[in-house]
This record gives sequence, C-alpha cells and structure tokens, in this order.
Amino acid sequence: MTQLTGKTALVTGGSRGIGAAIARRLAREGADVALTYVSSAERAGAVAAAIEAGGRRALAIAADSADPQAVAAAVERTVAGLGRIDILVNNAGIFPYEPLEAVALETFDRAMAIHVRAAFVAAQAAARHMREGGRIINIGSCLAERTGGPNMTVYAASKAALTGLSKGLAQDLGARGITVNVVHPGPVDTDMNPADADAADAQRQGLPLGHFGSADDVAAMVAHLAGEGGRFVTGAAISVDGGFSA
Repeated sequence: MTQLTGKTALVTGGSRGIGAAIARRLAREGADVALTYVSSAERAGAVAAAIEAGGRRALAIAADSADPQAVAAAVERTVAGLGRIDILVNNAGIFPYEPLEAVALETFDRAMAIHVRAAFVAAQAAARHMREGGRIINIGSCLAERTGGPNMTVYAASKAALTGLSKGLAQDLGARGITVNVVHPGPVDTDMNPADADAADAQRQGLPLGHFGSADDVAAMVAHLAGEGGRFVTGAAISVDGGFSA
C-alpha cells in the first residue's frame, strides 16, 4: 500500500509540464487523480491514460482557470466522478513577460485571475468537501521572492499574492486539520522553459547547483506535502529552485 491509497486529488493545469508530473506522481503514490486542461484534450487524455494504466482512476476535465465558474465546476466534477477530494494542487499558470510600459491591464487581470483568484475559488470549493487530513498545495514561483531581472512584474506580483493567499488559507483551515502550503519551483526544464533555450545559460548562472531541475523534482515535494510527511507543515513557502533564492 502506498501513502495516498484511498485519496483523490485534483491537479489544475495537469496536462503537461509540472502539472502532469504532479498528477502522475500522486497516482504512483496511490491517489485517484482528476486534472484540468485548456488547450489539449489529447495531452490530458494521455496523462489520464498513463494513470489508469498504473491501476488508478483518472478524470480529465476541460476548464479554463481564468473562468471562476469552470474552476468551481471542476471541483464538483472531481467529487462526483471520483467520490471525494482530499488533495488540491493549484498548478495552472501563465507567464506574462513584457516591459512594464507595454503591459495591458487585461494581462494583469488574467494573471491575477489564473494564479490567485482560481486558487481561491478552487480552495473554497474543495474545502466544502475535504475531511480532516486534507491538503491544498499551491504552485508558486521562485520569482515571487526574487525576480533577478526586468519584465516579470506582473508574474512576480501574482505569485507573491499566491503566497499570501496560502498563508491565510492555512489559518482558516487549520482547525479542520487541512494543511495549505505553496511550493516555489525555480528553473525547471519544461516546454515553457526548456533547459536548451537561449536564456537558459543565464538562468543556470544564478543557480548554486548549476543546472535546471526537472518537473519530477517539484512533484516529489508535492507528494511529500500531500502524504504523511506533510501532516505538520502548513502555511509554508517551500523553494524547489536549485538555490536560486539563496
């Protein structure tokens, strides 16, 4: 028996990159997993199929995290389809990267909607169903604490706000035995930030370990927090960033 046997998780933005790695890792730990996606039903279906091939149940849900009704509905579909929700991972995200003068207000609003409002809506909806021992894990960014360069004001602000949200939720839900934490990935080799991109060398120079991490590195921390090892960790912001924030 693995540590998450009998548990059900919802991972937003779970069709690729860090989200897909988290969904697969939680399933390997014994959880049934629902995941949301926006653009690629094929990718989401492939992740769900891999989970089911490993003997767990999976559910792929089309839901844009910019739409609060879709986010709340995804939680309800998880409960209806898989019977419960024990673990919520708010992972869906975008990466606005523009000079300050060029940023449209719509860009700011969308980043806040996806990174902050969606996490709030999902947590609020999930908390109505969660039992003692529930876990909410928000995926932030090392850029929430140190940007290291220009053009990331909106992204950094939204991820910093997610840290504050996580701490508030930890206070609100602690009496019910539900933990809430935020994990801050650093440079991770994904299709959104490939380790062989033009800007990768500059990122590596800021890493004491000298190399990019993998999506599985982040998934391992999420699995730890979701399992028995996370039972006395709440309100924490944990960096998985190769020392970027050191």
